Amino acid sequence: MRVKLDWIESEVFESEDPTPFLEHVHGILVPGGFGHRGAEGKIRAAGFARERHVPYFGICFGMQMAVIEAARSLAGIESANSTEFGPCDQPVVGLMTEWMRGNELEMRAAGGDLGGTMRLGAYKAKLAEGSRIADIYGNTEITERHRHRYEVNMGYRDKLEAKGMIFAGVSPDGLLPETVEFPEHPWFVGVQYHPELKSRPFEPHPLFASFIAAAIEQSRLV
Repeated sequence: MRVKLDWIESEVFESEDPTPFLEHVHGILVPGGFGHRGAEGKIRAAGFARERHVPYFGICFGMQMAVIEAARSLAGIESANSTEFGPCDQPVVGLMTEWMRGNELEMRAAGGDLGGTMRLGAYKAKLAEGSRIADIYGNTEITERHRHRYEVNMGYRDKLEAKGMIFAGVSPDGLLPETVEFPEHPWFVGVQYHPELKSRPFEPHPLFASFIAAAIEQSRLV
């Protein structure tokens, strides 16, 4: 099976209807990134995938934008946003100030210098039994590589899960969300880490393999 990639600049969705750009695709991947440029377009792409039942894979920033979209569209939190873009009333995504690396607590001041303060490197995560992502891995305990400063705010978990977005993977201490998914969607997964860093041309990461399989299935339905 040959995968045809269609690179689409998300900024175009901020002024135009994304439908003409996305109605022909069989899967949507929103990768990692930084900054406000094109963010609203990525949020709209996540919404298109959710509403049209198109397979969606959100990596790092792509997961965060999917969570903001769900908060706005499903949970009724209209001002949901990320503090990466500036102060906001509903910080569904915010700057991490502390996290665990093994048994050691790593910290940063909320208003401090960002240099050298990423959550960087390999971290463990626990996946919920019976979740789509646990089935993909064939395991409920994983280790994946991270590279980010911002994280989905766990304080919104209950509101989002009540609307169908499940926090299927969390850090071992239960404080940081690692993965989200919509169980009722054909394939909608967001991960805070970077699975591409462990993927190889002839040994693809299981998440990429599963996403491509879902896109193939989608192509047979349209």
